[in-house]
Amino acid sequence: LDNGTVAHFEGYRVQHNTSRGPGKGGVRFHQDVTLSEVMALSAWMSIKNAAVNVPYGGAKGGIRVDPKTLSMGELERMTRRYTSEIGIIIGPTKDIPAPDVNTNEQVMAWMMDTYSMNEGATATGVVTGKPIDLGGSLGRREATGRGVFTVGCEAANHIGLDVAKARVAVQGFGNVGGIAGKLFAEAGARIVAVQDHGGTIYHEAGLDVPALLTHVSRHGSVKGFAGAEVVSDDSFWDVECDILIPAALEGQITAANAGRIKARMVIEGANGPTTPAADDILRDRNILVLPDVIANAGGVTVSYFEWVQDFSSFFWSEDEINARLVRIMKEAFAGVWQIAQDHKVSLRTATFIIACKRILHARELRGLYP
Repeated sequence: LDNGTVAHFEGYRVQHNTSRGPGKGGVRFHQDVTLSEVMALSAWMSIKNAAVNVPYGGAKGGIRVDPKTLSMGELERMTRRYTSEIGIIIGPTKDIPAPDVNTNEQVMAWMMDTYSMNEGATATGVVTGKPIDLGGSLGRREATGRGVFTVGCEAANHIGLDVAKARVAVQGFGNVGGIAGKLFAEAGARIVAVQDHGGTIYHEAGLDVPALLTHVSRHGSVKGFAGAEVVSDDSFWDVECDILIPAALEGQITAANAGRIKARMVIEGANGPTTPAADDILRDRNILVLPDVIANAGGVTVSYFEWVQDFSSFFWSEDEINARLVRIMKEAFAGVWQIAQDHKVSLRTATFIIACKRILHARELRGLYP
């Protein structure tokens, strides 16, 4: 540490399944990281990658640390040590980390540099979510939110919901919720409520989304935004809306509030925002849930694009990236929707059916060795 003392941080990298390709999944820095959590998240990534049919297995990593307690220098040294320790099991064709909770493109730059220095050659493809100048991809920051919007529009078409007339409530207004909200607003929808760690705001006629994005960028939350009514956080679940997008933390929709939700459709922008009990309640109330493993897979899809661009050293325009992302998300959703109709199951179950079949088929084709 900066004061000359030595601190001990416990870190993990878990590879769940690599039958379909190298491991892929984020690295999170959080004080509550545990091995069991990272193991579960790596399995989630196997499902998500197979669901959108990108050629990856599932992996995840994390360090049990509160990064807010570290200086920039301490954060860098911890990141580099972690990368050196897991260096033997990661690599552009082995396992490719990416940003997650409390990690960003600067952390990815340090990881890429550390791995490259240890290997004796620059390996930009060892991580994704990098700065553009170090082999990052255009459109990566907006990718998850764009994927949420894309599958939301596809689902709306199936249930006869006109997006141009829809009322949308968003929880979390960062890279996922903010981008999704912006795209829905541009499509004609009214963003009637937004909640984040700064509070909950409501405007029945629709919030000024560009102004709100600017406000959040400057002040860090929706708190203090002038163009809306401030309401209690709990009342967010009572908002009259057609589409609800939980894009913040896990476990937000519970058995306690699922019965109050007015939306026709829930799009899971966050990972695990709906508890199993709440999922059952929403299904019984005929509220369509677009599960996280398909709805927020836009991020890993454009991470795949970044990896491909790094290997070829040829980079695409943002329009090309967005067009490819939309095509993959639409194809993935169409497959999930068809399975759900054929087997009369939820979209979540249908996504797991498709993903598990793809993983199993790859394993069967490869066989067992040694």
